[in-house]
Amino acid sequence: MNIGGLSLKNSVFLAPMAGITNLPFRIIVRRFGCGLAFTEMISANGLVRGMEKTRRYLDSSDEDRPLGVQIFGQDPAVLAEAARMVTESGGADLLDINMGCPVKKVVRAGAGAALMKNPGQVDLIMKAVRKATPLPLTVKLRSGWSRRDINALILARIAEDDGADAVIIHPRTVDQGFGGEADWDVIASLKKHLKIPLVGSGDIRSPDDALRMLDTTGCDAVMVGRASLGNPWIFWGIISRLKNEGYPLPTLMEREALIRDHLKMEAAYTGECRGSRNFRKHLLWYTKGLRNGARFRQMVGAFSEQEPMLKELHRFFQSLAENDEGMSENL
Repeated sequence: MNIGGLSLKNSVFLAPMAGITNLPFRIIVRRFGCGLAFTEMISANGLVRGMEKTRRYLDSSDEDRPLGVQIFGQDPAVLAEAARMVTESGGADLLDINMGCPVKKVVRAGAGAALMKNPGQVDLIMKAVRKATPLPLTVKLRSGWSRRDINALILARIAEDDGADAVIIHPRTVDQGFGGEADWDVIASLKKHLKIPLVGSGDIRSPDDALRMLDTTGCDAVMVGRASLGNPWIFWGIISRLKNEGYPLPTLMEREALIRDHLKMEAAYTGECRGSRNFRKHLLWYTKGLRNGARFRQMVGAFSEQEPMLKELHRFFQSLAENDEGMSENL
């Protein structure tokens, strides 16, 4: 599919997730066919102020393409300047503006999901950012502030009229947070009224869910978020199902090898101690559903260096193999 002038090999995307979708994680999911991956949500204010920690969210590599960069903020001028900086960085293939993050500190600042209540500000932001960058431009929305205020179509039309190349919709209301069910009817409604591509997100937990979203809503692409945690193979599964092909579950050996690679990349990217500590959450996800996984996670939770983690990881998978313990969960 195409978004603006960007040609993508498939319609299966990785959602931006705070504390998750850094460079190592994006490289991992690309191994399994992810068509477009996004950075973590980046503060436009932080970029413009020259904060090094914020700028590092833009880190990329030749393996990390095509790359969508997601920014957030509430001031049109600041967002426009951040868009120029992202464009000039040379690593971005697409720019996305977050208008759906429900995190309280983001909303209190008038950014993220707070913009769902302010169509006039959305119009000013989209016009300013569109003028500032030639990159393909998208906007990520929620369905509305509450069930009594479903206004995603209004904002999506504003974005389309102001030059957005696609809309991404997570059809939960802001007050739902990440609870309850995503209302896919909202996706179907938007698709009927927009001329630009629509990307659907929310409650995709398996390849079959992705196909069902595409079939029932008519959206042009699907975006996978939490279902990819500990399960990058889900991209492979979705793409195989789109081709009407079967796909094998990863073997224990394949799973161990991938976890080892991911840990080593994380430690190299963020530093030995910090990277190893950060990776403990990934170990929780990677070993979910495996026999004695809880005991393994409790043990490695005290480690802050990769070597003891790797040794214990190998022992854990050896014990599973010796007991012929296969994967208990599907992609």
